[in-house]
Amino acid sequence: MVRPFKNRTEAGRVLASHLVGYANRSDLAVLALPRGGVPVAFEVAQALDAPLDVFLVRKLGTPGQPELALGAIAGGGVQVVNWPLVEYLGIPDRVIDNIAAHERQELERRERAYRDDRPPIEVRNRTIILIDDGLATGSTMAAAIAALKQRQPSRIVVAVPVAPASTCERLREEVDEVICPLSPEEFDGVGRWYEDFSQTSDDEVRSLLDQSYCQAVTT
Repeated sequence: MVRPFKNRTEAGRVLASHLVGYANRSDLAVLALPRGGVPVAFEVAQALDAPLDVFLVRKLGTPGQPELALGAIAGGGVQVVNWPLVEYLGIPDRVIDNIAAHERQELERRERAYRDDRPPIEVRNRTIILIDDGLATGSTMAAAIAALKQRQPSRIVVAVPVAPASTCERLREEVDEVICPLSPEEFDGVGRWYEDFSQTSDDEVRSLLDQSYCQAVTT
């Protein structure tokens, strides 16, 4: 089977070609969902001459159904809870607090690992392109969107190289625009569409963020 993307770098370049209308905008920022979204977003940020950052978000999985998001937490103390789902399932507050505390530890670890002492990019009143390396159900991206909205960007664009058409359609109801070059009818997982879908390391994330930051400082 022919796989459209050699790796995440190539996927990012393809994705960037679909986002050229956003190039060189002073209000633009590119945010990546780590870890796999970072190599993709790096290529997009380079092509559009935009600052790059990670958007650190941790999905709060439902007990017994971890893929079902009952909410999300993000850096800066943002917490979003799907209260109708919580009430429907009868999940006690203490359970939510325990799940959030566990996920916050991992979020804080990634904050330290990726940014060092650099503050996150300000997103309020900016156009934000939110990127991952692909979507399946889209639950993590949906959680990220909900958390990002709390920071009041002026426009949110979700951009991914590959995702099922049904997932993209659901997300279009939540954001201003969804860009997805490849929407196969038979999906079978994000990794199917990459020749190399090896895991992105923390070191690679940190290296790409450092490179992007240094370029922004010197220009």
